[in-house]
Amino acid sequence: MTTITLDTELSAVNSILASIGQAPVASLDFNNPEIAIIHGLVREVNIDVQSEGWHFNTEHNVKYYPDANGNFIIPVNVIRYDVTDGQSNRATDVVTRNGKLYDKTNHTDIFEGYLCLDVVTLYEFSDLPSVFRRYIIHRAAGRAATQLVVNPEVVQLLASQESQARAACIDYECDQGDHSFMGWEAGSTYHPFQPSNALRR
Repeated sequence: MTTITLDTELSAVNSILASIGQAPVASLDFNNPEIAIIHGLVREVNIDVQSEGWHFNTEHNVKYYPDANGNFIIPVNVIRYDVTDGQSNRATDVVTRNGKLYDKTNHTDIFEGYLCLDVVTLYEFSDLPSVFRRYIIHRAAGRAATQLVVNPEVVQLLASQESQARAACIDYECDQGDHSFMGWEAGSTYHPFQPSNALRR
């Protein structure tokens, strides 16, 4: 029976090392400047990719309550908050200031009652879907090639692999997200017309 091993931060670093023509390592030794740089690139790219807000790390219409002081303290693993349906509901317009939500409409960081928010959360590399791990590895490899070896041919090759990996992420997003231009709400059911039904008449 074949055992499938998912990407870890160590395997990600080794994949990037292989991409720039370096030997793999047995552990993440941060005293090695090259390993520290590549590991840092993986973590930076992880944040960059998740900041886009994908189906796997975005939740809509989550109810949050303020603390005893009326503040919404933002957890360190949250990348973005926004008021649900903020395009049409302009009564509250929130941004992040000093680690708390700030209402630009009412000019205050003190709130009364709950807010329904759309939240983008940052997850650890090991908790991501496999297609996003591969995309992060290819994207970080491109940065490593630019910063560490400065080889235009390698950079171009890695850019091609990055594009293919991003296409796989978008395919995953479309499949998992069940997106619809009709704007059906989460939790609802929609049965579109099926042309094959006409053949049953």
